Amino acid sequence: MKERRRQMKAVLYIGHGTRSKKGAAEASLFIRSVMKKVDAPIQKLCFLELTEPDIEAGFEYCVHEGAEEIVIVPLFLLAAGHIKEDIPEALAPLIKKHPAITVRMADPFGVQDSILDAIAELAADEAQPIRSNDSLLIVGRGSSDPSILKSFDSIKRGISRRLGIRNVQVCYLAAAAPSFKDGLDSICNEARGRIIVIPYLLFSGLLLSEVVREVNKKIKAGSSVNLTDTLGKHVAIQNLVAEKANGEVNVNAAVIH
Repeated sequence: MKERRRQMKAVLYIGHGTRSKKGAAEASLFIRSVMKKVDAPIQKLCFLELTEPDIEAGFEYCVHEGAEEIVIVPLFLLAAGHIKEDIPEALAPLIKKHPAITVRMADPFGVQDSILDAIAELAADEAQPIRSNDSLLIVGRGSSDPSILKSFDSIKRGISRRLGIRNVQVCYLAAAAPSFKDGLDSICNEARGRIIVIPYLLFSGLLLSEVVREVNKKIKAGSSVNLTDTLGKHVAIQNLVAEKANGEVNVNAAVIH
């Protein structure tokens, strides 16, 4: 019996995209680190919007390089509309154009222990030692999707347990309440110890610039505020993306028709 030939595999990483050159550079650097940990002969980074190459160009690159199977790895922390609608819509005509190619999409990261551990480490690195009277503000991108708000409740509880901080709050940069500015004002007004702000973002960009700007205003006004790095700076997140791109993704990923 002949051994079945292994398909030529490509991994297509899809980021959100940004107008920030720094953010785009961070995403590229992040993926270069991930690619070294992934067993696939073809790997390409593309973006949903605002940054080149777009999804069509990334997909066609994989096809041109000889891909027979393309594993889509979305660089999105939680499953909002981009994962559920925008990316599948962008992929649909490409899949129809290349019916012989098997296309699978891995899940977004979701709420995982490894991510919560990474967030706790980022906070501890920024504000050693963590004290029980410190306050923590988690800043999400924001979404009208109720499942995202539910996920942030889980993130909030998980971080509180890991750091031993009771006052952990969540705010959002868009599309959900409380807004980042309201959340920052509130926690600064009531905090007894230091305030640690964690942007729940993978990379720098215009949203992070807004966070930095408002945090600096609070510091100048006399508040004790520490701002952590974005999540993409932590090796645990790189490893998580590599795991999704490697062999086990073939079992867990959904085939897109």
